[in-house]
Amino acid sequence: MTQPEPPAKRPFLYVVVCAAGAADGIGKLIGPAQEAGWDVGVIATPTAADGFFDVAAVRAQTGRDVRAASRRPGTPRPFPPADAVVVAPATFNTLNKWAAGIADTLAVATLCEAFGAGVPVAVAPCVSEQLAAHPAYRESVRRLRTMGVLFAQGPFGWEAATELLAGLRVDVAPQAP
Repeated sequence: MTQPEPPAKRPFLYVVVCAAGAADGIGKLIGPAQEAGWDVGVIATPTAADGFFDVAAVRAQTGRDVRAASRRPGTPRPFPPADAVVVAPATFNTLNKWAAGIADTLAVATLCEAFGAGVPVAVAPCVSEQLAAHPAYRESVRRLRTMGVLFAQGPFGWEAATELLAGLRVDVAPQAP
């Protein structure tokens, strides 16, 4: 008698959401990611989780709680390890802190750890022209690119953020749901 094949492991995507007005459209990234075969968990900056998007709607869409705070020691990890990470919308503050290694929130600590773990990361910045002109920002983007971070081109948009999914290379290829 043959044993049935276990279901294929779906790769796990962390979506990091920052506090930008565009955050209310995060479902426009989650849906296409799920359709492409990813399981999704959302990690938000504390400010983003405090009213920049509908946390309950994201919980319903992903089937998982949105994380914005570190877990207590001894508490099980609520998400499996990430196969890839997408940061959208990515703010000036988060990008600069990440490039500098300032892991003062769960969201930025997750991004810092992703580099050390060799997890591919893609970013859709949502930064004004004035902030993008700041030398610290330009240096942060340069540093993150040298770390292998994939950046969306052009102004922020959910379509560009979704296109980043195709650029992520993971050991576990996404499977059809």
